[in-house]
Order: sequence, then C-alpha cells, then structure tokens
Amino acid sequence: MTLMPPTPAASSADATAPLSPTRLFPAEWIHHDATLLAWPHNPDNWPGHRLNKVEAVYRNLLRELTVTDKVVLLAGRPDSPSWHRAMAGIKDSGADPGRILALPIATDDVWARDFGPITIFQNGDPAQPLLLDWSFNSWGGKYPPFDRDNSVPAQLAERFGLPRLPIDMVLEGGAIDTDGSGTLLTTEAVQLNPNRNPSFGRERIEANFEAFLGIRHVVWLGDGLEGDDTDGHVDDLTRFVAPGTVVTAMTDNPRDVNYAALKENHERLLSARCADGTPLRVHTLPMPDTRSDTPARDGSEDLPASYANFYFSNGRLLVPFYDPATDGLALEILQDLCPDHEVVGIPCGDLVWGQGSIHCVTHQLHGVGW
Repeated sequence: MTLMPPTPAASSADATAPLSPTRLFPAEWIHHDATLLAWPHNPDNWPGHRLNKVEAVYRNLLRELTVTDKVVLLAGRPDSPSWHRAMAGIKDSGADPGRILALPIATDDVWARDFGPITIFQNGDPAQPLLLDWSFNSWGGKYPPFDRDNSVPAQLAERFGLPRLPIDMVLEGGAIDTDGSGTLLTTEAVQLNPNRNPSFGRERIEANFEAFLGIRHVVWLGDGLEGDDTDGHVDDLTRFVAPGTVVTAMTDNPRDVNYAALKENHERLLSARCADGTPLRVHTLPMPDTRSDTPARDGSEDLPASYANFYFSNGRLLVPFYDPATDGLALEILQDLCPDHEVVGIPCGDLVWGQGSIHCVTHQLHGVGW
C-alpha cells in the first residue's frame, strides 16, 4: 500500500498523530451537527440577474435546512457585498436565524461539497472526528483563483478546535460517495484524469481511499453527465440511499445526450458488489430535461441536472427539482427508498445553471457546535 505523506501542519488544530487503525467514513444519512454553505457572490459564475436568481434558491435552502439542521454559512468578509447580501438573505429566508452561524470566511465560489473538509471518525467513534484536508485545485485548474476555497478546511478546524490532517492528494467531495460500510462510489473520468493527480494510478488512489477513509472496496463508474465541468462527479450519477443500495440516473431515450454514459454506468452497477461481497441493489432515477436556453459558464448548453444530486439533512432528503414532467416521479422513487426521511423538493433550475445543485453546495459537518 502506498500512502501520500501529509503536508506540514498549518495550525495548532492540525492532527500530528497517524490515523487510527480503525476509521470510518460515515454515510451522509447519519446524524451530523451542521450543514456547511457558502453564500453565492462570484460574478463569473453568477453574472447579472443570475446572482439574484441563485440567491432566491439559497433562501429556500436556508429555510428548508434549518427545519432540522444548524447551518454554518461562509458569508465573506464583514465589509464585503457578499456579507451584506448574505445577512439580508438570512432575514428574508424565513429561516430560524438562531440555527445559522455566519462566519467571516471568504470563498472563491459556492461549491462547499468539493472544497469542504471530509470528516472521518477515528476508531469508528463519532466523538473522535478528524477533518481530512484534501487538496482542491478547482477541478483541474479550470477556474482560478481557488486559494480561498482551498483554505476553508484549515479555517474551520481552527474555528471549531478540531483536528485536521492535510493530505497531498486532490480530491473533491462530490467525486465520491459511501454507504458507511466500507464501499465507495467514484468515476474514472475524475479520479484518473491527469488534471487531478497525474502521477497516480488506480491502485494508488484505491490505497489512499483505504488508508485515509477506511474504504475496503471501490465501485468504479465511467463517464459523467454532459455539461458537468467537474469532468464527471459521481454525485450527479449514482448515490447510496442505504447500505448496499444505490439510485442511479437513467434514460431510455437513445437520443438523449447522456444515454450511452448512463447505460454503461448502469451495467457496471448491475455487476458490482459491496465490500462484504453482496451484490449492489440498483434502482433508477429519471433524467430531467437538461437543456438550457442560455449557455453556462463553460459554454455548455446541456446542464448537469440530476435528481441524484440530493442531500441528506437530519431526517429529511432535499431533492433538486428541475422539470415538472419528471420531478414527481423522482420524489416518489426516493420517498419509497428512504421511508425514514421526509423527501422535500426544492426548485433548482437557477442553481444548476451554475453547473451544480443541492449536493454540490452543501457539506455535512461533524464535531461543530455553538
């Protein structure tokens, strides 16, 4: 097994001891202490009226999240337009302001899933959280600068007094998904892309997943959605909804731009197994209309709109809505598969125009409190 050595500690909260022999990368549906968000502000991603539109989505998100969760909101510097707009957004959202902690931390953009810290439990114990601080390079250097995003895990570790382990490997949270039982989903399109870790091969990546996340088996999918500027994050394709059970985006329309990629990924899943050797249980989700009337930031006319980009809050499942023709069916499927969660739809057409959706902008936090 080949491990990447951690980079030097960056603060007094950094972890200095090696990882414990038993570590758990928890499933998203277990209880977390807060949800991380970053207020939208980047004019390159949200030009003109687009900023007002995405802020409306964020107001809805805050209202729905605070029904069950506390929210850590990265709002920018207190003297910045972002901070003032975030404060107005909190007030206008109807959310409980006592459940929102606004922090004066500046970001480059909103994609907290990808630059936020991934928490593992040392010795499998939720009382022993460790923040893994992977390198973030804006999906292969596509959208510089990204240094403020890359600094978020260290700032959160310092703010909440949590141990942090920097890791010399590029990894985004949206590129992986786990069932909390040792199985991980990811894609070749991202992990084997030379714009992330050019000297890494499949074996080295799997070894690092085992060493740092406690993963015992990796299920590899192929390509991602058309218009996904991350190169193909798995959280737009296939997600765990229970140990050993996944939902995967699928279309039966051979003229759909995503037909071939989704069909191949579905076939891989049908032959895949979990860490304990049992076959995956595979359910399909419909695909909404992904066409945009105006091209996105990278010129794409097809947006990475997917119902798989949902987020487990504490006791609820927040599902992005895009298309009345398919929204109801997606909600029905997910409610049947997640009977212990209230499934709530949130209109996200104006969010996915920026090439991400609910899961992309949220990140569960453990070990934080106020």
